[in-house]
Amino acid sequence: MSTEGIEGVLLETHNWGRAAAFFQALGFELEFDTGHSSGQLRNGDGPPVFIAEIPEDREPGIRLTLKVPDADAFSPDPSLEVVTPFEETHWGTREMTVRDPDGRIWSIQAPLKS
Repeated sequence: MSTEGIEGVLLETHNWGRAAAFFQALGFELEFDTGHSSGQLRNGDGPPVFIAEIPEDREPGIRLTLKVPDADAFSPDPSLEVVTPFEETHWGTREMTVRDPDGRIWSIQAPLKS
């Protein structure tokens, strides 16, 4: 089984309000605000952008999450460097991470089984 495209984008920022306003100026709509300096925006049918505020002493990053329909059925190619195997997240999915040849970390996410 292969991935099915981009599930979402995680964007770290030093200022949640400014970052959200920037994306809204680009046509994104706020889907929800967590109430603790983070939230999710979306533009049309594209993947969501989840923005999370981080402390000033950390460098803001960006991470793309790829989707698979079933974590148990996903068998990564042996050439992939698996950093972390599938684990349950606190937001209700299962996620694994892999490293690309340039050292970037990619998330692969699947729904929890009911």
